[in-house]
Amino acid sequence: MAKLGFIGLGVMGGHIVSRLLDKGYTVTGYNRTRSKAQWLIEKGMKFAESPKAAAVASDVTFTMVTNSSALAAVTVGPEGLLAGIGAGKFHIDMSTVDPEVSRALAAKVREKGADMIDAPVSGSVITLQQGKLSVMVGGRKSTFEQLEPLLLEIGPTVTYVGENGLALSMKIAVNLQLAVQMLAFSEGVLLAEKSGIPREVAVNVMVHSAIASPMIQYRGPFVLQQPEEAWFDVNMMQKDLLLAMEAGRKLNVPVPTTAVSNEFLTAARALGWEKLDFAVVFDVLARMSGVKKDSSKGSTTAPPGGTSGSD
Repeated sequence: MAKLGFIGLGVMGGHIVSRLLDKGYTVTGYNRTRSKAQWLIEKGMKFAESPKAAAVASDVTFTMVTNSSALAAVTVGPEGLLAGIGAGKFHIDMSTVDPEVSRALAAKVREKGADMIDAPVSGSVITLQQGKLSVMVGGRKSTFEQLEPLLLEIGPTVTYVGENGLALSMKIAVNLQLAVQMLAFSEGVLLAEKSGIPREVAVNVMVHSAIASPMIQYRGPFVLQQPEEAWFDVNMMQKDLLLAMEAGRKLNVPVPTTAVSNEFLTAARALGWEKLDFAVVFDVLARMSGVKKDSSKGSTTAPPGGTSGSD
């Protein structure tokens, strides 16, 4: 089995590493905050003191970080991944970043004699735990074919979409719909609630109705109570919507529902809810509707403002 490196042990990255450890892989992980990786260290993961060290110790090194600047921070410089990767090795980037940034990084990886694919995922922690995560892949077809068995250990649906960067274009096209669906779901719940239907009843009906996508099924209940740790917070969701709007501008594709959803995320940040799961757009709309709700606890409240969750 290949020796694996994993850089970025946030909510999703950490659970992917946990899954790989369960399957018997040797994983050397790096995270800027070591304490967040402690549960994985206790499970058998080796901890690297730098991205370079993780890459040196591994045949295949994953990265899964929040944005383009974070990706640069763990790949360039004397302690970055590029300083540790070499001939015959592979880099799999699972971050959602600008496709152009990914293509530029792939070129730098190839200068080292290695190769890189972009492999963002679609799903959540629950999807991953259920073994239903899907992976999109961009890069050389021959490299994809070598790495496909490893990716299938993470999720059962692995789809090659084309050259480097195109998996990210696909991921952005998918993710813009998450925010749009969540906002529409919130509108429906609030219409039902203000008509006199208890919120819990409205949510239960909708997550078992024809509109219930897998995302709505697991995230819809968040309008009743936010998770203790955000699965995908407001800042991360807004980053993806901004990528979608920029792609729309370049490609002459209007994205009006994306733009509207983005404004609700801006409002969530203004209320201090940027670290909560992006399902908090419900709370923004609820305030506009005259319904006051503590977004972190799911209880009604009168004072304005809000609370911040932890990432």
